[in-house]
Amino acid sequence: MGSSLNQINQNKKKPISREIYEKCRVFGSGASLFNLNRWERIWKTPANNIFSLLVLAGSKTAEIEGISAAGSTKASRRYTALADAELLLKGPSGIRKWPLPPLPAGISPALISHVASGFIGLKTEVLGSGLLEIPSFPYQAIDSPFNGPAECVTTGVAMKPERVDTLMRKGFELGSNLVKPLLMSECVPGGTTTALAVLTGLGISVERFVSGSNRNPPIELKKKSVEKGLRAAALGSSPSTKELLAAVGDPFQPIAVGLLLGARQVRQPVMLGGGSQMVAVLALALATLRPSLRSDFVKDVSIGTTSWLFDESITASSKQSSFHSLIEQVETFFDVPLLGLCSGLRFHESSKQVLRDYELGFVKEGVGAGAFSLLAQINGFSCKTLLEGCELAVDQLNKNS
Repeated sequence: MGSSLNQINQNKKKPISREIYEKCRVFGSGASLFNLNRWERIWKTPANNIFSLLVLAGSKTAEIEGISAAGSTKASRRYTALADAELLLKGPSGIRKWPLPPLPAGISPALISHVASGFIGLKTEVLGSGLLEIPSFPYQAIDSPFNGPAECVTTGVAMKPERVDTLMRKGFELGSNLVKPLLMSECVPGGTTTALAVLTGLGISVERFVSGSNRNPPIELKKKSVEKGLRAAALGSSPSTKELLAAVGDPFQPIAVGLLLGARQVRQPVMLGGGSQMVAVLALALATLRPSLRSDFVKDVSIGTTSWLFDESITASSKQSSFHSLIEQVETFFDVPLLGLCSGLRFHESSKQVLRDYELGFVKEGVGAGAFSLLAQINGFSCKTLLEGCELAVDQLNKNS
């Protein structure tokens, strides 16, 4: 199955990127031999020992022209989260209410998540906030559906402070009642822009490292949108997590911060399945803690993502992974060692163009695709098996469309 965890150099102090399982890689300064063996003991386990939770949310930030490719039109992006969740839960052969949004190329990463979670028998529960429609599948509404999506990040008044309080409190209550490790995934069109906004508001310089659903992330458009929102919010030099979220966040973020804080209070490990959004959630949670508590807090927190996101270099001037650089920025800012891992799944040899489009940068991550495929790999499923499963799912999707 590729290199063993025992081959990781435990004396290496700098952030590393090493292969562990078949083409899987590990990165971040928390990637010590001890931490990796501990991580493997936690996550190489039967699926019923893991609580998998998908958080869906809406933000009008997704309606900025050119900001997101999670749906080729502004109208379609309003229902992306519902369609992706249906695909994860019901699969390509299931009866689904919401059609997958049109994409410039490729296919929703929820297809990968469905295939990988199906192999290991992992069932996912869904939370929702700020959705425009009531889901056609079982889910838990965290606040009133009448609240609607968050306002656009450019307004500087994305959510009312009371809503942020409610979302974070309910997330914390759920997290603090967990009795097994938490795998958290998300679908929030426009979410990388709100991630950039809250990270920037914390004082972390990450505009060159935050990716997005576009093949070529619109760095300047995101930067200008964030600057406009933060300027309108006039938060001052050291805003609190809740102030930032109310100003430029989205509903997913306070839910996720609460979940993470609650889960760690009861010593449950957490894998954050995703990219920039999950890094932003971790940073927001760290910002609520005293510095002396932060290293212990992150000890059993990991970020699981895809190789497509990890291999991306957003700026031409740098050959290093932009996502790796994002992790490094947060590590430095909070003085903590973080652990990131990416799955080995690749689609170079696929017979399906919509899957090969991943290799061209049209799709990178979403709906926990990296974390789900990573779990499938460490529990014995090869990249070839995952690829074949995804190809079969594409055929089923085409047959039922």
